[in-house]
Amino acid sequence: MLKKLFALMVIAIVSISFVQAADLSVADGTITSAIENQMPVDRIESYRADFGKLYCFTQIVGAQEDTVVTHVWYYQDSELARVTLPVRSSNWRTYSSKRFLPQWAGKWVVVVLDAEQNEIATIPFWLE
Repeated sequence: MLKKLFALMVIAIVSISFVQAADLSVADGTITSAIENQMPVDRIESYRADFGKLYCFTQIVGAQEDTVVTHVWYYQDSELARVTLPVRSSNWRTYSSKRFLPQWAGKWVVVVLDAEQNEIATIPFWLE
């Protein structure tokens, strides 16, 4: 009887964590040249490769408790950076940044992952 009760408790806890992860989403996500007052100053789909540094801004909604998201920066299908960021409320703005070399022109994407490494958003951009 105790084993069945323990098994049900484990299933309930796992189910709760999946529900919380499923509720987490990106209400707004963009690549920007700067962040001011916790907001992007512009929205970039294409930019000069020699600019130097860009930011990935995300507004995360739906967190039931403190958690994390991860911004994974990909250049032409190769992972070049992974930044784990805290999420501390049900409506949280956060960002990561990446410096670029001029020879990194081409297709880029930032994949946003929840704490369980599920993809919750993809933000593509192009460096010229």
